[in-house]
Amino acid sequence: MSESVSDAELVERFPWVQISHDSKHHFRGWLDKQLLINRCGDCGVFHHPPKPVCPDCWSENLVPTEVEGTGTVHLAMHLHQGAPAPGVDYAKGPHPVVAVDLDGTNGVRFSSTVVDLPVEEVVIGLPVELDWVERYGHPFPVFRKREG
Repeated sequence: MSESVSDAELVERFPWVQISHDSKHHFRGWLDKQLLINRCGDCGVFHHPPKPVCPDCWSENLVPTEVEGTGTVHLAMHLHQGAPAPGVDYAKGPHPVVAVDLDGTNGVRFSSTVVDLPVEEVVIGLPVELDWVERYGHPFPVFRKREG
């Protein structure tokens, strides 16, 4: 599905983010509900956010690679105000924003939110798994508490 979307269409579908040549594969993955993180085809290092070269060996051989999406909350913030966004209502209480250490990526952290969990339970060390919600009419990656 996402392969048939032109770069111009991709930019139109995600007007709230700045899409570049380096990040377009990451956001194309969202259309297919895939979390794609660049991995160096030469040394194997994952890195995010997308860059034009591997930060470890400077290779330009970067491969957008789907990751499982499980991990652990490394940083948790509870925002009491901020820019309006679908699904965010500061009048109901703080909105959790997290940085998740993604399993199997050697330290890559991905930022999003945790859904369907009381905000006081969104804490550092929480095991989470990737899920998707609709935001602005398109898939948006979020995390849910991982059971077990």
